[in-house]
Amino acid sequence: MMRLPDLILRYRVPLLVIGALAMGLLLGRVLFRQAGQEAQHQLSHEQATVWTCSMHPQIRMNEPGKCPICGMDLIPVGSQGSAEMDPMAVHLGEEAMALANVRTMQVGAGSVEGTLRLTGRVQADERRVYAQSAHVAGRVEELLVDFTGERVAIGRPIAVLYAPELVTAEEELLQAHRTRESQPALYQAARAKLRNWKLSDAQIDALVTTGVADGRLTIHADVGGVVLEKRAALGDYLDRGEEIYRIADLSKVWVLFDVYESDLAHVRVGTDLAFTVRSLPGRSFTGTVTFVDPIVDPKTRVARARVEVPDPKGTMRPGMFATGTVQLERSRGDSGIVVPKSAVLWTGERSVVYVKDPGAEQGSFRLREVRLGPSLGEHQVITSGLRPGEEVVVNGTFTVDAAAQLNGVPSMMSPEGGPAPAGHQHGGSTGSAATGGAVHEAHGAKEISLQVSGNCEMCKARIEKAARAVAGVHAATWDVDRKTLTAHIDPAVTDRTEVSKAISGAGHDTELDQADDTVYDDLPACCLYRGE
Repeated sequence: MMRLPDLILRYRVPLLVIGALAMGLLLGRVLFRQAGQEAQHQLSHEQATVWTCSMHPQIRMNEPGKCPICGMDLIPVGSQGSAEMDPMAVHLGEEAMALANVRTMQVGAGSVEGTLRLTGRVQADERRVYAQSAHVAGRVEELLVDFTGERVAIGRPIAVLYAPELVTAEEELLQAHRTRESQPALYQAARAKLRNWKLSDAQIDALVTTGVADGRLTIHADVGGVVLEKRAALGDYLDRGEEIYRIADLSKVWVLFDVYESDLAHVRVGTDLAFTVRSLPGRSFTGTVTFVDPIVDPKTRVARARVEVPDPKGTMRPGMFATGTVQLERSRGDSGIVVPKSAVLWTGERSVVYVKDPGAEQGSFRLREVRLGPSLGEHQVITSGLRPGEEVVVNGTFTVDAAAQLNGVPSMMSPEGGPAPAGHQHGGSTGSAATGGAVHEAHGAKEISLQVSGNCEMCKARIEKAARAVAGVHAATWDVDRKTLTAHIDPAVTDRTEVSKAISGAGHDTELDQADDTVYDDLPACCLYRGE
């Protein structure tokens, strides 16, 4: 009987062959299982990836492409089938967050600075504008100031009138002069009558010297300044007190800045303001607000803040346009948390942000309702709803909200969540052919478009601000090239007509409404879009 070592030596070759075959089968089974798992995972990922439009979350595609409504590139929302994900949060993969440029930041209660930009216009000081009037009724014989804008000095002759009443008064003076020794009181009374008509003692003495009552009255300027208006023409017959010229002393002027009602909390009497005047490049000025209108203009929704500026050299002229800035600062001791305005979505009565889940590996965000405090330029104070150290979405907020609407989790327009909308709907049934423009509805929100006239970036800021000031408008963007405003609104709060009225009230014609001429004429020169 052979021993075990002898058996191994005798059959070593067959054993090596059998072992090699067994090892090959084992390795092949492991490798094929891993490849199958990877293929199955990749197929599952491809099937679970949903592509949507950040502006139209009702669009839902299984492959990338263009939005059929606005033409924007579709973005991937990510996998929707993981059982480990929070069902009340919206989840975005790394690719989706990168394509949509979603950014977050950690919030706190620290200090923040902002800048409020204002537009204004130079105007004459109303307290230094005078009416040069006729002191006695008569006919205009000469106008010694020929044109508007001419400077006059105090006491300069500016007009000559022929006054029939003056003839009688002059004859009375000449008669009283002859009896001045015996009736001095009568003589003084005759002189006083002429003084009341603004004749100087030198003029009265010249009349006594010549002894001729010609009824011609030379009017001298009561004040010095610039002639703003020429109210009379040669040959006009003027009543006593009727204006001949309007003269302004421009050694001190006003600069009146438009302040939207949403910014009035930051502009009050005593606020320091820096400004530049477009016609004076390279120069900057500073001033202090001395008065703020107590009433907001119902058409433009602005109040005017006044800055008084000494200008002894006359470099600032009424009508010049100015641009001012107010520095906004919130101290660390103030209550509330400061976030960029891009982080907040307004839904009429509600304001929401998206807060990142600190424990999630990928982008996981939850809707959070917050209460707003004062605005600080490009920042917003949150008085409740956030805690220091939390991370909120500050860029791509609408994309996150679109994904939330798509997945049926709590979103801007559906705080309780709900099933994701299937397909897309056009709002043709809600819009009419008479009003025109595109209207698209998405899960309670409505997108409207409106043709709005304008020229420049100043127009863009004014149009968008007027639209966003309407209750129920979530977002508004005006395309300066296509002259089209696109806005997202809450149809239960406002409509396209109200947005149009607000924009026309700010001085810009729309396809539905025309701006009032007086409001339009107050726009800066670069914003005047109407042709001659």
